[in-house]
Amino acid sequence: MTPDEMLDYCLDMPGAYLDHPFGPEHSAVRLKTPTMDKGRIFAEVFTLRGVDVVTLRCETDAALTYREMYPGVVVRGYHCPPAEARYANTMPLDGDVPDAHLLEMADEAYDFIVAKLPKYRQAELRDG
Repeated sequence: MTPDEMLDYCLDMPGAYLDHPFGPEHSAVRLKTPTMDKGRIFAEVFTLRGVDVVTLRCETDAALTYREMYPGVVVRGYHCPPAEARYANTMPLDGDVPDAHLLEMADEAYDFIVAKLPKYRQAELRDG
């Protein structure tokens, strides 16, 4: 999967938009409802040591499961603060993780962030 394919997939989700809070070479996809000032990041796509990678948010148990499924390939979220690293995984987009599984993880990342929103904001996404 290419970085653009991953970004396009994530940006097709309701309320998703592109941001570059860490510089122009580091794309972050945020989720925002109409009443929010700033969205919450659920996916990041960037190049790390010459390899295109994605960082996706998820539940702690899921993060550990994916790290066990793909040892040394799926690792704790790159550049995430230690408290948040347990909720994020970074992995290459080079085929070591099948594309279908990457897309499934992207869906889970989106759902993880939606679930953290207050119910009225979740309703904005459904109705909006």
